[in-house]
Amino acid sequence: MSSILTNNGAMVALQTLNSINSDLSKTQSMISTGKDVASAKDNSSVWAISKVMESDVAGFNAISDSLALGESTLAVASEAAETVTDLLTQIKEKVVSAQEENVDRDKIQTDIDALVGQVKSVIGAAQFNGLSLVEGTEDVNILSSLDRASNGTVTASDITVKRQDLSTSAGTFGTALSDAASAAYGTVNGTTNSDFTTDAGGTEAIMGITYGSDGDTYSMTIGGHEVSYTTASGDDADSVRDALASQINALGIEGISVDASTSGKLSVLNTNAFSDVALTADSTTSTNFEVEEINGVDITDANAATLNQRAATIDFSTSAGVNEGDSFKVTVGSSSYTYVAGKDENMEDVARGLKTAIDSAATEGVTTAVQKDETTGQWKLAVDDDNGDGTSTTLKLTVGTGGEASGGLFGLDNIDVTTNDGADAALGNIETLISNAVDAASEFGSAQGRIQTQSTFISNLTDALTSGIGSMVDADMEEASAKLQALQVQQQLGVQSLSIANQAPQTILSLFG
Repeated sequence: MSSILTNNGAMVALQTLNSINSDLSKTQSMISTGKDVASAKDNSSVWAISKVMESDVAGFNAISDSLALGESTLAVASEAAETVTDLLTQIKEKVVSAQEENVDRDKIQTDIDALVGQVKSVIGAAQFNGLSLVEGTEDVNILSSLDRASNGTVTASDITVKRQDLSTSAGTFGTALSDAASAAYGTVNGTTNSDFTTDAGGTEAIMGITYGSDGDTYSMTIGGHEVSYTTASGDDADSVRDALASQINALGIEGISVDASTSGKLSVLNTNAFSDVALTADSTTSTNFEVEEINGVDITDANAATLNQRAATIDFSTSAGVNEGDSFKVTVGSSSYTYVAGKDENMEDVARGLKTAIDSAATEGVTTAVQKDETTGQWKLAVDDDNGDGTSTTLKLTVGTGGEASGGLFGLDNIDVTTNDGADAALGNIETLISNAVDAASEFGSAQGRIQTQSTFISNLTDALTSGIGSMVDADMEEASAKLQALQVQQQLGVQSLSIANQAPQTILSLFG
């Protein structure tokens, strides 16, 4: 049925043309934006996912910048630590040269002072964007990742870089604990405080000799050396004493001397400041040759004894922990020496720090040694005074908390090789300082490796996320081009169809002509 009021053909043609124009508009938008999903109305779920991922990519780009900044800061610190290590090695060479007495120690000291100045200059300049990793003790956190939980919560992750304090600061002693509380960290010769006699002459063993019969053998070991004598006709106890004394003197054991002036007695004296000497006695009849006393005190095992070192010891706890700011003060007579622990230190570090403090003071006659009991693992600081007059001197350990840590190169600027004692002390202390610098360089190198690995991961992750976003929202340009051409043809045909449909009512007029 034909009608002049309703043109169904035109309506269908118009609907088709509108659909074609809509598709053509979308295709043109895809080509102009390069995206299949350019806004939420194109595909709300895909658009929402892409925007979340795009925000993550932006965050990871910022993380890459943070890692680059951290890597640069670490590179500066690592170079500084390695340079300091080289300079300390040069100082060690000077210290070794100063061990000889027939050298110009004043000239060597001048060279050492110049090198120390260089070390301080390097430490002071080693900063990037105002941040130094070779001074102070606070950790530095470098933003390294973003973690998105299943519920959408986002948290940041950091790479923690430990500062390595290579300053020469002595630190600041904290709040002192009571003597009883201090004893939990260490004791002096087994007590809270201890008196020791300066230049006491060492440890003396009195050995009793009873003559048995001709042909008996008397033997003893001292410091790993063995001597013996077999009696002959006409000998007596003093003959045995004199023969053993002569053999011991001939060995020339450092710090060991004998006295054969008392009838039937052999006195053995150990004057070594930092070395114990083991002693045993034996004879054909064991009771004829015994160790009777040590420093005037009877002993229970008559055939074995230890001649202790002359130095007194501070025995550090094997169980107490060391925290940053824990402060340790050793008092020798009227003089005090302080060391304050830094992060991640232990009793060995404390012992070596106190040794450095005492040695740096260059108190005449006072020398130190760090020792370890290989059986228990206990660290000890031995303190000796060979410049005394045989009087009693107090040795005390005081512990505090909440102090400001001593620098890793504490004691460097007090190295003095102009004296024998100073040169000896410097040789041991420079090894500790080199070890601290090497540890710092190693820590920085490890952190650099972690950051480089994370930087590579973040870069690859960002590329993967960007690719994933593209696969969701990017337009296929080849497909869009082909579709555009097809839609343009369809549009032309649609216009023609609409034109034909609009002419249909005019044919009705011919019926009334």
